[in-house]
Amino acid sequence: MPLYEYRCDACGHEFEALQKISDEPLVHCPACEAQDLRKLISAAGFRLKCQGWYETDFKTSNKRNLAESATTAKKTEPAA
Repeated sequence: MPLYEYRCDACGHEFEALQKISDEPLVHCPACEAQDLRKLISAAGFRLKCQGWYETDFKTSNKRNLAESATTAKKTEPAA
């Protein structure tokens, strides 16, 4: 879910809100209760809410993990 930044035009309070993309923008300021919130344009931020992604999640055939094999190859090369 994306994190959106908001600023209240009435009191200047800034905060982030975790919202779905389909959610309506917030209008009530949590600090002063005014209806003067403005969604700020900022770099995209998001939070992954799961245990993580694994090598096998999107695997369609007998493919190897390329990042792991590159690390293994570096370890097995003789030192010069």
